[in-house]
Amino acid sequence: MKTKTTQSLISLFVALLITGSCTSNKAEVFVEESPSVETFSLGKGKLTTALRLPAELSGFQQVDIYAKVSSYVKDLKVDIGTKVIKGSSLVVLEAPEINSQLAAAESKLKAMEAIYKTSESTYNRLFETSKVEGTVSTNDLEMAKGKKESDFAQYQAAVAAHKEVKVMQSYLHIVAPFDGVVASRNVNLGAYVGPAGKGSDMPLLTIQQQDKLRLAVAIPELFTGYLKKGDEVSFNVKSLPDTFQGTVARMSGALDLKLRSERVEMDIDNLDGKLLPGMVAEVNLSLNARDSTFVVPGSALMDSAEGQFVIKVEKNQKALRVPVNLGRESDGFFEVFGDLKMNDKLILEASEEIKDGDFINE
Repeated sequence: MKTKTTQSLISLFVALLITGSCTSNKAEVFVEESPSVETFSLGKGKLTTALRLPAELSGFQQVDIYAKVSSYVKDLKVDIGTKVIKGSSLVVLEAPEINSQLAAAESKLKAMEAIYKTSESTYNRLFETSKVEGTVSTNDLEMAKGKKESDFAQYQAAVAAHKEVKVMQSYLHIVAPFDGVVASRNVNLGAYVGPAGKGSDMPLLTIQQQDKLRLAVAIPELFTGYLKKGDEVSFNVKSLPDTFQGTVARMSGALDLKLRSERVEMDIDNLDGKLLPGMVAEVNLSLNARDSTFVVPGSALMDSAEGQFVIKVEKNQKALRVPVNLGRESDGFFEVFGDLKMNDKLILEASEEIKDGDFINE
């Protein structure tokens, strides 16, 4: 009897244990919750990107000087490094045939002037005489008038021919087109120079304006919208420890078809002569956004084979992937463009494990 009672108690105890264990497991499954996810409210901001690009310094004005007429170098008044002012003499050339042409043109001009004055005088006398009726026939007066006009036309042609030779002669005296410095010289006294042939292979001189320089830089297409006239820039050159300043003065307004970049120029004052044309500089550009855009931390972006997304938490606590395009990046923050609104709730740590429609526990 005692044995049966003991077995019954043991069976009851085991059954209670099993029941309690099952109940406990069921309770644990029932109370399990989704892990909490940190979110943030989407806002706008202006990012500033520091961009360093190579650039080139050149003279604000620069010109290569060639000979207009075939001639010889008679006098060379400058050398490399010579400072010149506008209108100052640089080179004197010699072309004897020009002098001969000028003498011939002057002779023809004088001859045509004399012929014209004679025909003009003849016409004037006939015209005065014709005022007395019957003294000069109309035909004779018209022929005299025609002769005067023809001689006047030939006289004007002689004037133009003489002027042309004088202009050609003036090319023998080359003067500086602006204030600057002689950067190169490629001729010596007695050298033959001209508009064609071996004498025109290289310029006689190169003149540069060096007290003011141009700094030219090619801005990649991605950043052209962030730069405007008047923006301040800083730059360095390898040969000097100083940092120099400049201001954007000109923008081409078009992209180079090969580099897909926009040429931007800065005017650089160089009165102390520290900078030299031809130097390669490194420009530091601070590109400020013109308008506020949506900005998110890099952790909120999710890369996948389908593109880039942010994960939005909708009002029903469901996840929704929103495709975005990226703009600039600065200090771990990115400009994003997509179907987003101000104060949208986004997941701070985006993950591919979070699918559309997943319940988000904030």
